[in-house]
Amino acid sequence: QVQLVESGGGLVQAGGSLRLSCAASGRTFNTNGMGWFRQAPGEAREFVAAINWNGARTKYADSVKWRFTISRDNAKNTVYLQMNSMKPEDTAVYYCAAARTSFEVVNARDYDVWGQGTQVTVSS
Repeated sequence: QVQLVESGGGLVQAGGSLRLSCAASGRTFNTNGMGWFRQAPGEAREFVAAINWNGARTKYADSVKWRFTISRDNAKNTVYLQMNSMKPEDTAVYYCAAARTSFEVVNARDYDVWGQGTQVTVSS
């Protein structure tokens, strides 16, 4: 069974940091672009960050640029999202996803495997 499992979510104060992990099982995603998305209550799912298959290229939403860093370790079949200088507006369920291509795509419809999500809450 192919699946992505996120971990590392939790409660943090504004200005703090968290690191999310996304572990893949059932198959390797070493040739796939990977991404992180988030969804706050009552809002649509939005793009956060993406990374290409070998980690050489990344893209970020303007709202998280310079605060969040996406990375990957293909030997461990794992993708990470380091979140620094966190703000209350970062509160959401964060989802990891695998793209159909090897590129760092930003549109959710270009992803076909999704994790179950992990809750991140930033208190003010």
